[in-house]
Amino acid sequence: MDKRAERSVIGETMIIYREMTVADVPAVHAIEAEVFPSPWTMDSFYHEMTTNTQATYVVAVDGTEQIIGFCGMWIVLDESQITNVAVTASARGLGIGEGLMREAIRIARERAVVVMSLEVRVTNTVAQNLYRKLGFQDGGIRKGYYTDNQEDALVMWVNL
Repeated sequence: MDKRAERSVIGETMIIYREMTVADVPAVHAIEAEVFPSPWTMDSFYHEMTTNTQATYVVAVDGTEQIIGFCGMWIVLDESQITNVAVTASARGLGIGEGLMREAIRIARERAVVVMSLEVRVTNTVAQNLYRKLGFQDGGIRKGYYTDNQEDALVMWVNL
């Protein structure tokens, strides 16, 4: 596993983007529970870190060494599927989500991935705009995709 860490400065704060470890699971799960109406369980994240050989996760760590965001993806052969992206409420609007996605894309390219996809709520225009900024294009609609309210998902793709 690549242990390289990317750094960026936001305001006065150094942000480090690095691959997630098992020790990060409780902090990542706390963000997941804060952000999503139907969060993954902590056991799901432990499974991703210990059993799922296709899973790769990136975390954003602030100057106090707190995890403030994460991005997960599954890499299968030459394709990557983003599973979840979340940033804690206190760090939103600072470019953390973009940094996480850029690091996920960097890792995917390093691993010879040629296409990346994701689903995003049709009402989440902020995330859609970020993904478009990174080159993602609309690919279709998954009707009733989200189980909490049966909202549709927009499928987005980018060729790497």
